[in-house]
Amino acid sequence: MSEIVLMSDPKIAAIPVAECGERLVDVRGGGSFLVDVRKQDPVGAFAHLREGVLKRLLKAQSMLPAGLRLLFVEGYRPPALQRKYFEEYAGQLQAMHPEWSAGQIHAAASRYVSPPEIAPHSAGAAVDLTLAGADGHELALGTRMNADPEESEGACYTDAANISEEARANRKLLSTVLTAAGLVNYPTEWWHWSFGDRYWALTKGKAAALYGPKEIDS
Repeated sequence: MSEIVLMSDPKIAAIPVAECGERLVDVRGGGSFLVDVRKQDPVGAFAHLREGVLKRLLKAQSMLPAGLRLLFVEGYRPPALQRKYFEEYAGQLQAMHPEWSAGQIHAAASRYVSPPEIAPHSAGAAVDLTLAGADGHELALGTRMNADPEESEGACYTDAANISEEARANRKLLSTVLTAAGLVNYPTEWWHWSFGDRYWALTKGKAAALYGPKEIDS
């Protein structure tokens, strides 16, 4: 897609979910990934993904050059936490732009936090990740993880021009292996990749998503 479709676009919500019933699994088993703890929660929900997403991440990691690893930061996000994040960011935008309508706030907020009702993270379908050396040291990718559009002056967008050549090369490498493994990127966040959710279905021209919102114990 040449034009960025935001998570708030009605086309996303209109895609049905044909829930396949895959389990949420803990990515920390077996030491396959470097797992960052910045988003760690008391029950370890952050480290879970649907089985099909994990399988594809392992494939992507196998395609990286020697000495590089995927650094996993956050996967599953409970629906209540997703709503909290969305409402907090929408509130920040409303304070900065009191003249904006509710629709404008909703659309702008969705550049950075998915609306709760369609959020890929709450389906266990999305992962926030970056590249690192074998020792866990993060490579330069142009912004910090989870930098919003205001803070980064748009450099959080995957195809942003205002980043270094090194960061651009690292983003290209990350994109190459994840795309080859079947994941899709949300273009406003270089670190956000997903498989099986509504955004993936739209991007890939699928009739339905494979995964819908899910509680971790269901």
